[in-house]
Amino acid sequence: MVQYHKFTKTKASGTGGHKRMAADKRKAHYGGFFSKPRLSEKQGSKSFKVSGGKHKVAAENVLYANVATKNGVKKAKVTNVVESPANRHYARENLVTKSSIIETELGKARVTSRPGQDGVVNAVLLIEKAKTIG
Repeated sequence: MVQYHKFTKTKASGTGGHKRMAADKRKAHYGGFFSKPRLSEKQGSKSFKVSGGKHKVAAENVLYANVATKNGVKKAKVTNVVESPANRHYARENLVTKSSIIETELGKARVTSRPGQDGVVNAVLLIEKAKTIG
């Protein structure tokens, strides 16, 4: 179900009277559905219209992330979603949201972008993988 983003004034006042809404629900106050940016074998996104005639791009399938390191930004393949503070089940389902910790080729990284609204996964490197020589 689409979320409704407006305060409802239907609570009782201090004197015993009831506050009622002056206007009904409007289309501008409705949000959108949650796009599930899932870790996949292919990269994919979809665009949708928002208020003001603009467009947003939502990532549907995630394969790569732009990881910020000490030496600059590198494109790395995402291998796993380790942890998600938004919902613990998102890590099991491999859903990438903001502030999720992902496992990349470079090491563990924290997602700083909103893939469901930006269409891009940007991350900051947390733990760098040790390179084995042999």
